Amino acid sequence: MTKIESITESKEKLFQLLISEAFFKEKVILSSGKESNYYFDVRRVTLSSQGVYLCARIILDFLKEESYDAIGGPTLGADPIVGAIGVLSYQANKPIRTFIVRKSPKVHGKQQQIEGPLLERGTRVILIDDVATTGKALVEAIEVLSHSGIQVSKAVCIIDRNEGAREELAHRNCQLVSIFKAQEFLSAE
Repeated sequence: MTKIESITESKEKLFQLLISEAFFKEKVILSSGKESNYYFDVRRVTLSSQGVYLCARIILDFLKEESYDAIGGPTLGADPIVGAIGVLSYQANKPIRTFIVRKSPKVHGKQQQIEGPLLERGTRVILIDDVATTGKALVEAIEVLSHSGIQVSKAVCIIDRNEGAREELAHRNCQLVSIFKAQEFLSAE
């Protein structure tokens, strides 16, 4: 077992992992359809043991003063982080209900779009995602959850590209906070 470092040390380690494994300066088309000169492939980090541990630990620290009933987010960006949050919260004897929001309802079985333990009407949730650009995936998740009477007040992402997600979520009464801003990576080079 490795020594548990401070949150500041965890953030520094996560930043170094992201910049070395997940940050690419090259022309790409983003899921929003926009062209960009850089790209974050954060799943290269969130699908690694150390990376997902650091992400989950930092997010749980961000949320330690928040009041909520469950944490989840849109598939695929939130999937590994949600799993790690579940494990860390259980290990701390403070288990958190977690969930995933599918892009569309499952075509078989119960045809659910929200996967995980049942979230009742009035449940207060926090959304997470790996990267926020325009906020499209988070907005879609908010709409699915709202149709089920579930309240979303905050979203947390690993990296905010500062391309409209914060404002888009604010229109839906959802605050977006991030561990890092894209500019931190651009200015580190």
